[in-house]
Amino acid sequence: MLGVWLIVAGTTLVRAQGAAPADPAPRAWQSLSPEQQNLLKNYQDKWNTLPPERQHALAKGSQRWLSMSPEQRAGAQQRFGQWRSMPPEQRQQLRQRWQQFKSLPPEQQQRVRESFRRFRSMPPERRQELKRQWRQMSPEQRHNAVQRPAGPRPRFR
Repeated sequence: MLGVWLIVAGTTLVRAQGAAPADPAPRAWQSLSPEQQNLLKNYQDKWNTLPPERQHALAKGSQRWLSMSPEQRAGAQQRFGQWRSMPPEQRQQLRQRWQQFKSLPPEQQQRVRESFRRFRSMPPERRQELKRQWRQMSPEQRHNAVQRPAGPRPRFR
């Protein structure tokens, strides 16, 4: 059941992001694998009445869920719980940030991903210090910090 809720939340994000095909063809229930049908059994009776883009999103979400390891599923369940506990305004902010990220050119997206990986690998104390510094910056300083080219930063002695 939780898997279904994860799929539903994921399809909501997919629709909000416009990632589903513009005009997908309806999907027959029988075209789903037995595992997908089991996961989506709550939708079986109303499957033919769902819009094709919703069918597509549910089918894609169920495929993704079924391909996850138990650890990945546990992480997804945890993130879904966090998502559900957020106020609607915070969810909307995250959707907007996601849209901003997706509108970046691929090389900038890669730089953001790399920066995030580096940040997450830092000791917690260093992350807190960087967060503090970020909060103290003006919007212009933040913009300039983000626009710096990727690569090693000069070290001052």
